[in-house]
Formats: sequence, C-alpha cells, structure tokens
Amino acid sequence: MEPSFLRFVVAYNERTATFPGVVAYTIDTRVTSASFDTITNRWSVFTETGATANPQFLILCTGFATTPLFPDIPGLDTFQGAMHHTSLWPQAGLDIAGKRIGVIGTGASGVQVIQAAGPVASHLTIFQRTPNLAVPMMNERPLSAATLTRMKEEMYPIVFKRRQQTFGGFQFDRIPRGVFDMSPEERYLLFDDLWFKGGLCFIHGSCNDILIDEKANAEVYAFWRKRVLKRVRDPGMQHKLAPEKQLHPFGAKRISLETSYYEVFNQPNVTLVDLNENPIVEVTPKGLKTQDGIVHELDVLALATGFDAMTGGITRIDIKNTDGITIGDMWKRELSTYLGLTVTGYPNMFTPFGPQGPAAFCNGPTCAEIQGDWIVNCLTYLRRHDYTRIEATQEASAAWVQRVADIFSKGLLGRAKSFYTGANVPGKRVEPLNFTGGLPLYNTLIQESARGGYTGFRLTSATTAEPGLDFS
Repeated sequence: MEPSFLRFVVAYNERTATFPGVVAYTIDTRVTSASFDTITNRWSVFTETGATANPQFLILCTGFATTPLFPDIPGLDTFQGAMHHTSLWPQAGLDIAGKRIGVIGTGASGVQVIQAAGPVASHLTIFQRTPNLAVPMMNERPLSAATLTRMKEEMYPIVFKRRQQTFGGFQFDRIPRGVFDMSPEERYLLFDDLWFKGGLCFIHGSCNDILIDEKANAEVYAFWRKRVLKRVRDPGMQHKLAPEKQLHPFGAKRISLETSYYEVFNQPNVTLVDLNENPIVEVTPKGLKTQDGIVHELDVLALATGFDAMTGGITRIDIKNTDGITIGDMWKRELSTYLGLTVTGYPNMFTPFGPQGPAAFCNGPTCAEIQGDWIVNCLTYLRRHDYTRIEATQEASAAWVQRVADIFSKGLLGRAKSFYTGANVPGKRVEPLNFTGGLPLYNTLIQESARGGYTGFRLTSATTAEPGLDFS
C-alpha cells in the first residue's frame, strides 16, 4: 500500500470512528471467519486479534487480486537472498541498485519490476513462461497548469458521466465497426492513432470485434508485433517477446501497460530464460537452477507470480452459509453469485468488485462506484421498508451463472490460460469469473432488479433485529 494512501486510510478510520453506530478497527486486522445468525439476522465476524463484530450487513471489499500465488518450486524457502512477492513488497522499499536480480513471471507486476530493475541492476535475469503483450502508457507528456485547470473544471464532470456509458467504464469506447469493415489504410490509421493515445485505448477503444473474431484479433496482434519488434534489437529476444505465431488471442490475457519494458531487453546485463524450453528445477541458497544445470546466482528474487483472482480474497476467509458450509467449499463445486453482488445462502452479504461482476473488464473506480451506489440504495430500501434480511434466490443465481457463461463463450477470452477463468491457479475449477457483457448491460440488469423491488431476492420483514444505521 502506498504510504500516502495508508495515511488516508488511517485518517479516514479515525474520523469515521466518531460516527454514531460505527465501530472502527485499526488497519492490519485480518478477518478470519464469519457466520450468519438466522435468529437475529446478523453476522458474527471474527478477527485474528480476537476482536469481533455483529453487523447486520457484511460487505466484502476484498478486491479481486489480493491473494498472492507462490510458485511450487523445490527449495524456495532455502534462498538466502532477499525474496518478495510483488504484492508484498517492503513498504519502505528495497535497495536493488548494483544487485543481481531475478524476476519470475512477466505479468503486470513483473513488467513494473523489470522496468525499474533493468537500469540499476548489475544483472537482471527474467524467467518467462508466456510473453506479455504489453502496450505503451504514453503518459510522459507533461501537462501545463492551465491545461490541468481546464480539465478539472470543464472535462472532469463530462468524463465522470461518460464512464458509465462505455463498455469498459472508460471515457473512450469501442467503435461500432469491425476490423474488416475498413480499408487497410483506414485500419492502419485507426490502430496508429490508438497506439499513440496510449494506455488501454488500443484494446478498449478499438473495433468491436477484436475479442470475438479470430481474424480481426490477428490483425491487432500483427500491428502490435511490428511496433514491438522496432524496439527490440536482438532477433532471439524478438522471437521470445513477440513471436511470429500468436500464442493466444490478443486481450485474452489481461493487457499490461508499460513505459520502457521492451528497451530493457536490449541491455547487455539482461538475460531472458524461456521456461517452456528450460524450466526451473529448484531454488538453491544462491539462486535458481534451471534444467540445463545452470544456477542463476541472485541477490534479490522477485516473485511476480500472480494471484488467486476474483474469488481468493473471499475464500481465504472462513465464511459459513446458513447451512454451515464455507463459501470456499461451495465454490469448489461451481462459482455462483447473483448479479455479481450477492451469494445464495449468505444473506445480507455483498461482494462488490468480486466474482461474476465486471471487475476485471472494467475501469476499477467506475465499477466500484456503480456497485457501491447499488448497495447503498439497496440498504436504504431495506431500512425504509423495514426489511432485515435480503437473500438471492437459487433460481435467480442459476440464471445469472448461465448468463455469465453464455456471454463469455461467445468470444475469444477462453482461449488462454489466465486468471479470467482461474486457469492460473493449480487445482482451481476453470470457469468464467467475470461478467464480460460490458458495463452498460451490467448496469441495466442490476438496476432492473432494484426498480422491480429487488427481483431475484427474497426479502424478510423485521422481527427481532436491532435498529441499525440510517442510510436515508
């Protein structure tokens, strides 16, 4: 967590502790378990410090990528240098200048570490399984004070409203044309313009068929590959980083953003190990040993090995339903939610920015705002109508699961081993973990339920519940 954000959390926690009915807990307090009392219609929430709470509503703001995955490599605990998962990097920082650094993994956090380590390391060894199809951020251009003022006063209100109207929750949107609806010249100019706009424009501001049509997707990959090849000098590195044969559809793994990632591989102090040809066989006290017998000696080892995404932040908590079954055990059989916000059998519990919602396919703040507003409006409705319990019906949940699966199956997203389906986690059931129909459709569906008096839910009137906060 960034120090500035950490200070904000502490200050906010202290301020809200003075609100009537609000009990504030210090940060670094991990919730270990929770269960629902069907008599009082309240949750019992337990923490590792022994502190407990009995809220009427339980909102799991656990994030979709908060449970780190560690590689199952023999001898990992024997390494004598500094070793950190990228999500658990020391808050005070780590001096890596002049060090021999190894990075396992080339996902988003791997890209960040490689960019930062390359210029300062005495030697950088990158262990790659799948090349990252990263696109440039293009955010190096400074903005004048006058431009920033105009943006805040004029553009921001418009941009904030526009985000809820677009497929990915950004201020830009997919264009309603296919790749081959254009001449080659028009197509090139579009791709070129999106490239230099930078960021996710290249994928989320492009044609509406690139994640549906295989040939259209191949055109995007070909353009991306040409741009990357111009930045990487060595033919061997070119083959490893941007292979001629497309390994998976462009965008079927989450697109990462970069500023100088590919230039790092031009440095003489950088080694790229292809784990498909030369896998790691063990970790030694001095470094990583690969199948060819070489021990890559390291001072620092960064584990950019990803997350148990979408569900891991929830299932790591021992949350029991009304039948005493943990949510982890239930989801091993099949992931099921209703609206990507609630789970049948777990009354008064909400899962914003979680599974079967649009989280991984949506601008994070936009998704959080839409779902947060929906939850607040739902709680307001329950209070005003004297309901103490809300729970999704089994029928509504089953229909939502089917809708999520049907939409996902129409595209190319399932053709890669990624966290979008849980395929990156050994032993995890492979299935769609996100709603991929776009933010406007998602918002329409959840608002339809609300306008219908929360259709798909079973509401229970107040009986013995204690009065709670007034959300009106």
